Amino acid sequence: MNERQVAVAIGYEPARQDAPTVLAAGFGEVARAILATADAHGIHIHGDTTLAGLLARVPVGSSIPAEAYHLVAELLGFLCSTDAAMAEKMSGSGR
Repeated sequence: MNERQVAVAIGYEPARQDAPTVLAAGFGEVARAILATADAHGIHIHGDTTLAGLLARVPVGSSIPAEAYHLVAELLGFLCSTDAAMAEKMSGSGR
């Protein structure tokens, strides 16, 4: 069976939001467009099809469901630490 590709873009501004929000979601061609846009802008792409499938059911502009908080929090924590390490490395202070 050929599974349809799924992609979801989420955003989170802790000062303005209680939870991350679904910015874009789609399957097939729409998913490929979301992934291409993320890649073109250097945005991290995380390959968790189960999480993407859950979040793709959330209406665009809505907060993620409570049952996804833990998984998304782990992902955002990883991205923040990766961004901080990269910034340190790029600034030369990581030498």
